[in-house]
Amino acid sequence: MIHLIANHPAHPRRDLVQSMFADRKQLFVDFFGWDVPVIDGRFEIDQFDTPKALYIIIAEETGAHAASLRLLPTERPHMLGTIFSNLCPLGVIADARTWESTRLCLPRRHGAARRRDLRNQLISAMVDVALERGIDRYTGVLPEGFRKDVLAMGWKAEPLGPVVRMPGGPVGAFLVHIEPETPRRLCWTQTYVQAGKAGAA
Repeated sequence: MIHLIANHPAHPRRDLVQSMFADRKQLFVDFFGWDVPVIDGRFEIDQFDTPKALYIIIAEETGAHAASLRLLPTERPHMLGTIFSNLCPLGVIADARTWESTRLCLPRRHGAARRRDLRNQLISAMVDVALERGIDRYTGVLPEGFRKDVLAMGWKAEPLGPVVRMPGGPVGAFLVHIEPETPRRLCWTQTYVQAGKAGAA
């Protein structure tokens, strides 16, 4: 089941959000070695996990976190505008109809095929959220290998600058346009899937 959840302490699915933060710590800190904040030794929570953040979370049948990503309004502080603005030599795009997609979390306990399926479900849900909420564009920062995949998925997408080498490897910024025909375009590469959704923010 896919949930769209606001980052609020009183949210009825706060347990699912906490499970997500724990998986983020295991993936981004323990596996990838990112130098990012860890709370209570268990949860990866950074300065952008504010009440303005929205999480698309896929839950296991047990109710625990399976995979997720974070959406941030670019009119508020976000990663590309605050930390990685150097990746956009022509300027960072930030307005009411542009949101940032970050923290794609696909835990390593899933095999490669399962992670790809979960990724496609998250991208599909991200598109659906945009169409429902009047979001025209998503921006973000990705490792260059994955950025190439994102730019080739079939939707209208473009790089926002060249690849920049960082301690964790080369990264780049991207922009994708969300339009009514985007789901159909993503179907051309078997990226878009229909999925059940519950728990709207």
